[in-house]
Amino acid sequence: MNSYKQEFIKFMVRSNVLTFGDFTAKSGRKTPYFVNTGNYKTGEQIAKLGEFYANCIKENLGDEYDVLFGPAYKGIPLVVTTAGALYNQFKINKNYCFNRKEDKDHGEGGSIVGHKFKDGENVVIIEDVITAGTAIRECLPILKGAADVNVKGLIISVDRMEKGQGDKSAVQEIHENYGIQTFPIVTVKEIIETLYNTPIDGKVYIDDITKQRMEEYLAKYGV
Repeated sequence: MNSYKQEFIKFMVRSNVLTFGDFTAKSGRKTPYFVNTGNYKTGEQIAKLGEFYANCIKENLGDEYDVLFGPAYKGIPLVVTTAGALYNQFKINKNYCFNRKEDKDHGEGGSIVGHKFKDGENVVIIEDVITAGTAIRECLPILKGAADVNVKGLIISVDRMEKGQGDKSAVQEIHENYGIQTFPIVTVKEIIETLYNTPIDGKVYIDDITKQRMEEYLAKYGV
């Protein structure tokens, strides 16, 4: 496993973004762990977060794309920090944009802020986590409505490796339905592997009991 992946898992724990306990997911599933990217709140955290996304893009897509797109609302700070980190770390200078939830009817109008799409451009979508893939289904018509673009990939922070609407995972469904490949910074299995009986700042987050609960959850809902 790449070292930036292990660093990212520790970073999520320290940022109180990755937590363990008893939670109910949006899907109604009772889950022993939760990823809440809304808990990033400092300048240092958002700058570091962009670096992890930039590493994932560089590793999986190089610089073979034209535009980074962040779906409103959580994708907006993500796409901005990722574009900055790609330039600062790798001198990869790419266009970026995001959408408004409501069309603007004055000034330049439209729902896309930042780069204006052109036909044939390759786009990378920057998201936080996907559970059922709803956000992707919503943003594809926005992209295609702006220009005839190609979606080269979807970057997410964590792949929970769970069933989506059927027996396949949300990641598999997105690939099957739209031909889009998803690249997570880390998967839940990498989280278990990294944190199991390994203390972070003196505390063990995944002990035998938590590991068993996570594995049972994956056996029930995982793919």
